[in-house]
Amino acid sequence: MSRKRVTQMFPFLLPLRKWQRKQFFYIKMYLDGNEYAKETAVINLPYEVFSTSSLMLNKNSGFDMKYQVNKVHNLKLAAKTLDKFIIKPNETFSFWQLVRYADRFQPYKDGLNLVNGKIVGSYGGGICQLSNMLFWMFLHTPLTLVERHGHAVESFPSTTEEIPFGTDATINEGWLDLKVRNETDSTFQINISFDEEFMYGHIRSDKEQTYKYKIFNQSVSYGKVGSQLFQKASVDRIRTDVTTGQNEQAFLYNNTCEIGYELPNDIEIDKIWRK
Repeated sequence: MSRKRVTQMFPFLLPLRKWQRKQFFYIKMYLDGNEYAKETAVINLPYEVFSTSSLMLNKNSGFDMKYQVNKVHNLKLAAKTLDKFIIKPNETFSFWQLVRYADRFQPYKDGLNLVNGKIVGSYGGGICQLSNMLFWMFLHTPLTLVERHGHAVESFPSTTEEIPFGTDATINEGWLDLKVRNETDSTFQINISFDEEFMYGHIRSDKEQTYKYKIFNQSVSYGKVGSQLFQKASVDRIRTDVTTGQNEQAFLYNNTCEIGYELPNDIEIDKIWRK
């Protein structure tokens, strides 16, 4: 039997523990020697590198839609801290460095979050849809990945079927961040906007980029460990020189997560699969 955490035995200590974790989280960044990006530009940089969109209301989630509506509110608050934000050469982007005080003047609402393996409504829930979008955009740039965490559980099907499996990025203040470093001689800029249905993301640059990127799954497999169903996906990237047309393929990482919804009947499941 696994030992219980102190906060499980004494739940009243949980707020103090969260506060402590957050303090150490930011102190560590202050001392880690990285130069963190902190500047927002007044205008858009001239060259678009990549753009994407994400449907905000997932009607197939199976959960009360009020949490979906609340999520949209949360996304818009968090996005205000990121729109037109620039990442200069040698700077590191941290999601939490920027979004840390997004709710200072207007509070978040309860959106859906994964807590202790269960989907529940909690304060600020749903802003990982923004970190998902940012990571997807970063994969289409020469920015260097420093920190990324996939969701442990996929609780419902994605609303963006054209995006490969395993290209999400969950965040949890005090524990999990999304970070990239600019090791190029270009400056990059994030643009986030909304309409009634979609959140839109753009990456722009001060210089025309010489490469385009395609992200895909080299392989995807499913298997059971006990009663739990897991997916393992290989995430790969093709870099194409826009001048010569020459392609270069590279393996990026393997992503493993638990699947919390029913798969279509035509999906093969390995009954002796190992994570």
